[in-house]
Amino acid sequence: MPPVALTLALGMFFLFALLDTSGKYLIASGLTATFVVWCRFLSQALVQFVLSRAWSNPDVWRMNNIALQLLRGIALPSTTLLNFKALETLQLAQTVSVFLSAPMVITALAGPMLGEWAGMRRWAAIITGFVGVLVVVRPGTGMFDPAILYSVAATLVYAIYGILTRKLAGSETEASLVFYPSLVGILLLGPVAVMQAQVPATLFDSGLLLVFGVFGLIGHTMFIKASRIASAAKLAPFVYSQLLWMTLLGFIVFGDLPDGWTVLGAAIICASGLYLMYRERRLRLARVSAPVER
Repeated sequence: MPPVALTLALGMFFLFALLDTSGKYLIASGLTATFVVWCRFLSQALVQFVLSRAWSNPDVWRMNNIALQLLRGIALPSTTLLNFKALETLQLAQTVSVFLSAPMVITALAGPMLGEWAGMRRWAAIITGFVGVLVVVRPGTGMFDPAILYSVAATLVYAIYGILTRKLAGSETEASLVFYPSLVGILLLGPVAVMQAQVPATLFDSGLLLVFGVFGLIGHTMFIKASRIASAAKLAPFVYSQLLWMTLLGFIVFGDLPDGWTVLGAAIICASGLYLMYRERRLRLARVSAPVER
């Protein structure tokens, strides 16, 4: 893998971790999750609007499939809101551990939604990954926190977002795929966010609230650039670096360290996801030669 693509991949997932850390920090300072999420998409949309010269750039506004673009636009802010609701009480390492099961959910849903059916080996990886989620969630025990259900819901909604992205990637412009989720998030959350609007406690909080959505914009831009240099199969494993970043930032900013069960569950999820990527890579290679048993 080219060093530039490696740097972009690691930087991208660091920025996504920084985005979640900023959201948790702002919520901990007394702001509501809805208001924080709304500001996140507002700052992202305003920066992209200026940088892409949206007033004269038709690629930003063009939609070939309006219904799916809007559905995808609803999915991303919904994912962020659910994730930030989970972060009100959960550690960063807990939420990202559950969230890393998203590739497995996408593979499971790709059959009925895209006609891309998984075979027995990939289903075994999916089931193993879900066992890892159960280890992190620990339902029915005294360690179970109901807030983890927000994280599970965020993962399911994000899986739908990921599938819609795959479906639209070939027909929609990159600029519109980045811009419309921000715009929909502003309109969708605006009424509630305005009613819950608060003045941040410090000047630092105010500055962070105004700009932290830019972390997401830069992260998505880095992903696009990395994708032009290296294949998706080579970039995919680096998603698990986000677990390292989130754990590190959780300790630095909040003094949190994941317990043994969270570490075990995260390890199971990561191992299952990596095996799933391996099998999908084998299948792609097999399609250009002879079919293999999945």
